[in-house]
Amino acid sequence: MTREEMAKVMEKVFAECTALRGAGQKEYAHRDDNAFANFERVAERMGISRESALMVYAEKHLDGIHSYIQGHKSQRESVTGRINDVIVYMCLLRGMVEESTEPKSERAANYNKDGYCWNCVEDVHSGCFKDGCQCRPCSRLK
Repeated sequence: MTREEMAKVMEKVFAECTALRGAGQKEYAHRDDNAFANFERVAERMGISRESALMVYAEKHLDGIHSYIQGHKSQRESVTGRINDVIVYMCLLRGMVEESTEPKSERAANYNKDGYCWNCVEDVHSGCFKDGCQCRPCSRLK
């Protein structure tokens, strides 16, 4: 494959991944204001980090990709679909990393004027205050 052909493959993959992420956001996150809501819900139920929850989902697809490489060509999901899923998961992980490393002053914008967490005020933690909040979104600010 030439470099030009590979560039076209990459453009196609990125377009597919962008569409896949949009569909996944609607199906799993349930909220436009939190791209990681699904992973945070699962992490809380399982007692693990949201990053670990994400990696469990990614590993399922990586396992299928390994099977494909080892000659198991007949699978329920296409290998190209699994590759795109892993790419989307890695982009989501990159977002988690970037969010966790941004300066605290920028993250403090997650609180409204009354001191309630924007992430929680509409959620089961309604009424939590930033000093005592134990929810995952707020606890990252400490």
